[in-house]
Amino acid sequence: MFKRFLTATAMAVALSSTTFAADKPTDPQIAHIAYTAGEIDIAAAKQALQKSKNADVREFATTMERDHKAVNQQALALLKKLKVTPEDNDTSKSLSSVAKTELEKLDTLKGVAFDKAYVDNEVAYHKEVSGALETVLIPSAENPELKSLLQTGLALFKEHQMHAEHLAAMVK
Repeated sequence: MFKRFLTATAMAVALSSTTFAADKPTDPQIAHIAYTAGEIDIAAAKQALQKSKNADVREFATTMERDHKAVNQQALALLKKLKVTPEDNDTSKSLSSVAKTELEKLDTLKGVAFDKAYVDNEVAYHKEVSGALETVLIPSAENPELKSLLQTGLALFKEHQMHAEHLAAMVK
């Protein structure tokens, strides 16, 4: 539980610590943050597929990988259509750094300990990203198509969070 709190706290700090020249991130920055968030979950899913023997955890990880790849492909197609280049920023860098540390921690675990830590991290991660989408990214997005894609991403993250919470109750 304490580890899950630390992970959630680290993600919350990463998602809220950016100081932009303006009060809100720009569309190119938002695009990079959203894409980074998806890539982080893809990396975690790949790790789970390599390490876990639990069929439910593996099914969840497969879903995470498939869904986040699909949304990221939609995001890249939209950015190409809009002729927008994603802009790396402090938030996406911080997210990547926190995720790298978490993946390294998870890599030291095996069996049920790994499964529990992975699923707990997924619950916390999806909750934090959903919060950032609702309170910062969607309200800050200016392009209606980007805003719509972010709203689709929010629905996906909330669905994944509920799935992860259900799985967390099963993995002991």
